[in-house]
Amino acid sequence: MKKIFYIAAMLWAACSAVAIACTGITLKSGDGSYIVARTIEWGNSSLNSGYVVVPRGYVQDALTPDGLGGKQLVAKYGYVGLTVEQKEFVTEGINEAGLSAGLFYFPGYGEYETYDAGLRQATVTDLQLVAWMLGGFSTVDEVKEAIDGIHVVGIVPQASTAHWRIADASGRQVVLEITGGKPCFYENSLGVLTNSPGFEWQMTNLNNYVNLYPGNVNGQDRNGLSLRPFGAGAGMLGLPGDVTPPSRFVRAAFYQSTAPVLATARETVVQCFHILNNFDIPVGLEHAIGDVPAGLPSATQWTSATDITGRMIYYRSAWNMSVRCIDLKTINFGKVKFQYHPLEKTLEQPVEMIKVS
Repeated sequence: MKKIFYIAAMLWAACSAVAIACTGITLKSGDGSYIVARTIEWGNSSLNSGYVVVPRGYVQDALTPDGLGGKQLVAKYGYVGLTVEQKEFVTEGINEAGLSAGLFYFPGYGEYETYDAGLRQATVTDLQLVAWMLGGFSTVDEVKEAIDGIHVVGIVPQASTAHWRIADASGRQVVLEITGGKPCFYENSLGVLTNSPGFEWQMTNLNNYVNLYPGNVNGQDRNGLSLRPFGAGAGMLGLPGDVTPPSRFVRAAFYQSTAPVLATARETVVQCFHILNNFDIPVGLEHAIGDVPAGLPSATQWTSATDITGRMIYYRSAWNMSVRCIDLKTINFGKVKFQYHPLEKTLEQPVEMIKVS
C-alpha cells in the first residue's frame, strides 16, 4: 500500500507542474452507435499505461492520503479500463452495462473535500473514481444518485484536481466537476471536454467563434481591391490552433460538428482517430528549448475510442499507432480473472517493410 501510494503521490504532484492535457469528442454513426473518444497527454515521462480486465465481484480498497484503506470497491459490473502508472488508476473505460467514464485533468478550478480519516471507509480518491463508477453503476442517473454517499479526495492534497466525463448506453453524457467540496453535474449534449477552465465557461467561450463555418468563403471586390481566399477551408479562418485547453475545446467542437455521419460504428471509430490526430502534441512544444525529456515519441501517450453501443474499446499509443480493440461481448465477466497488461510490450513503432520485386 505504501509503495503504491508513494508512486501515485509522485505522479500526481508532478502533474501540477506540467499539465496533463486531454481532449474528448463524441460521434454517432448512421446505425445509431454512440462513440466517445479521447486523448491523454503527458510530456515529461512515460505514464506506464496499461489496461485492466475486471471481473464481477472483484474487490479492491480505495487508497487514502494517509495510506490507509478507503472505501471497499466491489465490482457489480465487469469492465475494461485503461490505466496510468498503477493498475488501480483507471482513467478511461467501459463496463458491460454500457457505462463509460473518463478522468480529465482540471488544474486550478476543482476543489475536493478535505480528507477526514474518520470517514475513510466512505472515501474514494480522484484517481480511483472511474473504477468506482465502472464497477458500481450502469447509468448516469445511478452515478448521480450515489455520489453524495462518498467523499472524493485528492490522493495528494496539494496536487491538482480532475473532472470526469460520464456517458451511458442511452446516449446521455454529463461532466462531473467537484468545486467547494461539492459534486456538480453538467449535461454535455455537445460531447466535447478538455481541461480548465470549467465546462460552463468552455461552452460560453464557443460564442466567441460564432463567425466560423465549414467550407470556403466568397471573394470580395471593393473599390478596385480584389480579395480572394488562398485555399479551401477559409470559412474556418480564425480557429485557434494552439494546445491550450480552451483552444482545443473550440477546435474539437468545430471538427466534431462538421464531421459527416458515417454508416457504421467501425467507420465512426476510425473517424474519431482521424479527428484526434489533430490534437497530438509533439514532444518539445510544452517545454523550453533544451528542456525536452528523452524517450517520448509524443506527448500524446495514447488515444482511445469507445463504442458504447457495441461495448468495444479501441486504443493506440505513441509507441504503436496501430489500433487495437477489446470486445467486452467476448468476455465472460462472471468467470474471467482480474488481468493487467501494459498497452505496449515493445516501446517501438512497428514498420512494415514493402518488398518490391
